[in-house]
Amino acid sequence: MGEIEGTYRVLQTPGSRLGAQKSSGVSTLEPGQNLLPAMASSPARAHERDLPVKIKMLDNTVEVLDIESKCYGQTLLTEVYKHLNLIESDYFGIEFQNIQSYWIWLEPMKPVIKQVRRPKTTMLRLAVKFFPPDPGQLQEEYTRYLFALQIKRDLAEERLTCSDNTAALLVSHLLQSEIGDFDESEDREHLKTNQYLPNQEKLEGKILDFHRKHVGQTPAESDFQVLEIARKLEMYGIRFHLASDREGTKINLAVSHMGVLVFQGNTKINTFNWSKVRKLSFKRKRFLIKLHPEGPYQDTLEFLLGSRDECKNFWKICVEYHTFFRLFDQPKPKAKAVFFSRGSSFRYSGRTQKQLVDYIKDSGMKRTPYERRHSKVRASTRTSNADVPKQSVPFSEGLRTPGSPASTAAPFHSVHSLASPASILPMFAEPSPSSLEPRASYTRIPDKTTAAPVEEVGRKLMQQPGSPVLQGLPVDHGQLSSLVLKSPLGLSPGFQVTAGTQGSSPLLSPVLSDAGGARIEEDDDMKRKRCPTDKAYFIAKEILATERTYLKDLEVITVWFRSAVIKENAMPEGLMTLLFSNIDPIYEFHRGFLKEIEQRLSLWEGRSNAHVKGDFQRIGDVMLRNMHALKEFTGYLQKHDEVLTELEKATKRLKKLEMVYKEFELQKVCYLPLNTFLLKPIQRLMHYKLILGRLCKHYTAEHRDFADCRNALKEVTEMTSQLQHSLIRLENFQKLTELQHDLIGVDNLTAPGREFIREGCLYKLTKKGLQQRMFFLFSDMLLYTSKGVTGTNQFKIHGHLSLHGMLVEESENEWSVPHCFTIYSAQKTIVVAASTRLEMGKWMEDLNVAIEMAKKSTEKSEMLLENSVCNRSNIFCSLAVSPELPPRYLLGQAQRPNTITHVCWYRNQSLSLSDYLCMIQNQLSGYLLRKFKNSNGWQKLWVVFTNFCLFFYKTHQDDYPLASLPLLGYTVSCPVEADGIHKDYVFKLQFKSHVYFFRAESKYTFERWMEVIKRATSSPARSSLPVPKEKDTHTE
Repeated sequence: MGEIEGTYRVLQTPGSRLGAQKSSGVSTLEPGQNLLPAMASSPARAHERDLPVKIKMLDNTVEVLDIESKCYGQTLLTEVYKHLNLIESDYFGIEFQNIQSYWIWLEPMKPVIKQVRRPKTTMLRLAVKFFPPDPGQLQEEYTRYLFALQIKRDLAEERLTCSDNTAALLVSHLLQSEIGDFDESEDREHLKTNQYLPNQEKLEGKILDFHRKHVGQTPAESDFQVLEIARKLEMYGIRFHLASDREGTKINLAVSHMGVLVFQGNTKINTFNWSKVRKLSFKRKRFLIKLHPEGPYQDTLEFLLGSRDECKNFWKICVEYHTFFRLFDQPKPKAKAVFFSRGSSFRYSGRTQKQLVDYIKDSGMKRTPYERRHSKVRASTRTSNADVPKQSVPFSEGLRTPGSPASTAAPFHSVHSLASPASILPMFAEPSPSSLEPRASYTRIPDKTTAAPVEEVGRKLMQQPGSPVLQGLPVDHGQLSSLVLKSPLGLSPGFQVTAGTQGSSPLLSPVLSDAGGARIEEDDDMKRKRCPTDKAYFIAKEILATERTYLKDLEVITVWFRSAVIKENAMPEGLMTLLFSNIDPIYEFHRGFLKEIEQRLSLWEGRSNAHVKGDFQRIGDVMLRNMHALKEFTGYLQKHDEVLTELEKATKRLKKLEMVYKEFELQKVCYLPLNTFLLKPIQRLMHYKLILGRLCKHYTAEHRDFADCRNALKEVTEMTSQLQHSLIRLENFQKLTELQHDLIGVDNLTAPGREFIREGCLYKLTKKGLQQRMFFLFSDMLLYTSKGVTGTNQFKIHGHLSLHGMLVEESENEWSVPHCFTIYSAQKTIVVAASTRLEMGKWMEDLNVAIEMAKKSTEKSEMLLENSVCNRSNIFCSLAVSPELPPRYLLGQAQRPNTITHVCWYRNQSLSLSDYLCMIQNQLSGYLLRKFKNSNGWQKLWVVFTNFCLFFYKTHQDDYPLASLPLLGYTVSCPVEADGIHKDYVFKLQFKSHVYFFRAESKYTFERWMEVIKRATSSPARSSLPVPKEKDTHTE
């Protein structure tokens, strides 16, 4: 292939969106040399003539700066940033058009006159260079203002393509920012003199309709909404580079925070994630991507660009993007070659995003006023706690906010599409169905208007080539949700690929191709015929599958969390001893237990020692031996209450531990709230009891395995009876702790004696009509909140009502609102409506039970409220900047991971503590074949069902899920004739138009999946919750 003109090795960055623990990359500076001194020592003489350079700013004003004729690009950049008083300057750059009329970034390490052919006549312009996936990572209000101006420029230049509704909504927010509240005559006059869109006249009516809904929105909030909406779009921050693939197909290449993107037209057809790229290089006009080899696929992809200069320009941009978003530290200097060197020496010279965030956080720089040239509000204080948009959502969420068109009907969480972003639902995005990528994780949120569930990005992309994916969901599109898939800064959406191009085309990443999919199905059929068919075997197999998941859950604490706290030295020695001395012995015991089960199942299946397998077609002896041994650990389990309490106290007291705790919850391996994993050992005992009970019901009294199973059941029943009350208490404490993190405006939610009863979505009747609110019912008070405009993905408290003296009455006839009831309290009276009569019944029943509990309580609720909830006048007090801690909601790392509470918000559901306790008994793991509604093949996945959500893995050995699907609101059933499914043991999951099919390996497994999903997704009222009873099924 000859000499490569430019190469860049992409060193891997384990588990972090911003990079590895070790920095990688090379700088052109001499060892020990800093950037600014290098610029200062450049050979510029004082007597040399000044060179006037014209720069167009983002607000379209033109500034002329005099620079020395031989000055470097960094000098010009520094002068511009100084002129603007721009603090977060590393996101920006200066670009100019070359002779071929395509845009080039000004390089800091080269003289300006060697880059710009005619600097006196060329118009340079300031532009956003690096587009972060989440606007919440921009800590300065002024930076967000400049980003909004960039979005405005991209709209006008037709770079940011989107639907008419989305374009009109963006312009309406820009109008709100520039001219304030809606005034029809002023709006029309302003639109006549300012061109935001090429087809603006056609959309004027929609723009005005949207603008009138933004009354009271500040310019800063409007800027934030612009960024939230824009980042949901597929073309957000995309700059096309024309190219062709090996077959000559015309395509467009682009680069983003996640990797190298491939488009056909405006449709993204592939993403080469940084985690999969080993090396980027170019030779003449050929751009080469070397992937980490996986399987029998090609590991080098080749694209042809228009010229060598275009190819090198795109390669440089890729190098800079990778360094900025993936590395922790600035690249180290590269030693100069003694004689000569091969290839380009270009490397990114500047701060990485991580360094920039840390710099802003630690510098405590004084915020200075700035001017909005087009806004009625001319000046802003640029303080971190004033006029800051209260709604920063993580990249994986998509978010529809109070100013959005459908906000009165339902808020939209685009997560990451932040718009909640990636789904708001607590995390549930899924990668391409053709093959789930282990490193791909992301989250999305559904639009409130359509209450769309989490959709799988891959499926949408395959079915609708023009439809948006994860990070680019249109405002008028049903949004997706993601619950648990997290990466440190929400930065690693996975590959997305279209099925339209098969074969060896570089447009398809080899690791994502679906080759061999049919063979998976055939192999499974053959394997199924060889396996035992006794029901007891499949019950034993369930023990094995759930034990594997349980051990992985324990490793989250014993391996991953331990590593995190030791690395940062964040946990006191006493707490370390208390935590790990209790859970380490349990973990070690279950490692041995799992090996025993695996060996027994291997013998049972006849994979070894076939001549003695008849003696091993049972599991009772293994269970009895280990249940007896497990009794020795009861003392450890009884200390879990103390461990949870002490850990919570320590995180409140120690800021460093709190930081490590929150950042760990954002890791992909921590797919549930961290303290949930501490409850797993007690929950596991409940599982053993249920499974052993199922075995005892299956066996006859004469069966050789019956006696062992019955004795094992007695052993575990004795343990669970001792720990039953502890489990209920711990579940309550865990839920209160989780809500403490999710709510803004409450200080001591875990006060002694307080019980969580129910949470869910209701519509509160206001002067503006019915508005969605999230209600939280406790044993002493009722809180109602909304999804606030905050960067922490939390709920903002609007009011609290004491249960003492409260009265609840149905008022459907009085207000002519379906499923409506009135809550009378000492503080105020509110009217709320539920989504269904069933939901209304649950709320009224639980409220009446809670009111009776409060009457019997000897403690005065008012005292508790005064200590725990902010006064109404201080409802927003938690948004102020703490003197001890930087404003976390301004940091990308501070994004609160989505929880099941967010699913309730976006799906209009409610859950009680009894529902959570019932969920404990309905957890399941195992391999399933999955199929989408309009796809052909089945894909084998390891599936874990817990916390009302399905989590998908490639294999049971994976440390973290690829994607997840929250099931609240879904129905489970058997396929009908119209579905065209002609296979056995298939069940169907459906939420509105979203349909998934799953195929089990046996009748027993099929019935178990149907059973646990039905029990978990049907939410009985708290006081009438039946204890799940086992159904006796026949042996297959």
